[in-house]
Amino acid sequence: MNNVYVIGHKSPDLDSVSAAISYANLKNQLNETDIYKPAVAGEVNKETKYILDKFNFHIPEKIENLSDKKVILVDHNEFSQIAGAGEGAEIVEILDHHKFNFSYSQPIEIIVKPWGASCTIIADLYEKNNIEISQSMAGLMLAAILVDTVITKSPTCTEIDKDVINKLAEKMDIADWHEYGMEIFKVRSDIADLSDEAIIKSDFKDFELKAGKVGIGQVETADLSAFDSRKDSLLNALKKIQEEESYHSVILFLTDIINEGSQFLVISKDASSFEKTFETKLENSQVYLSGIMSRKKQVIPKLQSELD
Repeated sequence: MNNVYVIGHKSPDLDSVSAAISYANLKNQLNETDIYKPAVAGEVNKETKYILDKFNFHIPEKIENLSDKKVILVDHNEFSQIAGAGEGAEIVEILDHHKFNFSYSQPIEIIVKPWGASCTIIADLYEKNNIEISQSMAGLMLAAILVDTVITKSPTCTEIDKDVINKLAEKMDIADWHEYGMEIFKVRSDIADLSDEAIIKSDFKDFELKAGKVGIGQVETADLSAFDSRKDSLLNALKKIQEEESYHSVILFLTDIINEGSQFLVISKDASSFEKTFETKLENSQVYLSGIMSRKKQVIPKLQSELD
């Protein structure tokens, strides 16, 4: 039988990679096969590699062109975020936790829940199907959920996420999952050896709006001051990305998980649209917005209202 590749979005983050690995494993067990293969759509970021190494998982095969392949999309459902824009791929299933924006010519299996992480959905499916989760798999999924929910501080976090976090932590014999989450965010905060582009693209998503293409990167950190000396060079890198890849706007927001707010760096053909959207003023293309922590719930919907 042909392989079915389980793959997350471009600029893969921890949840998309962990979802690919854990869902491929679940599908293989449920169907008593080995045809489901996890894959990634690009280079994995620092904390993802750290967690994969911690639990002895290999980085999945990198596939940047899905042409002529059967695929299950996890942690995304927009063609702008699919490897190779989905050209020629046979999409057989979607599992996601984002706003649904997908149209396809064939009926397919779709699992979408308004929860904080894709791995929350997958952990729930393991339980409902009475499939045992190994300790290493539990550690992988727990890390992804803690990152995506910002250790439960994000407005995207639900009571179901918290319940799954507790169950996975119990499986791992972790007494303090908050401390485990902080361990991961400390890795994310270490940017000394990362280029400006690597920082921007570590968790970066494209959105096709009527005003034009908008790219939004987010970095969550336990130490916002670590970026102070890099802001000018990051803005230059954002400008370069905007010009070379024909974006209307390229935005990077640095989320302070301790003080629960975000520093925005904005390069745009129409910066006033950002200012109007968030009722603020940019100074040197920057602004700090208290209480903003979620791209999915607090940033994208507002920008879509203004630019779409």
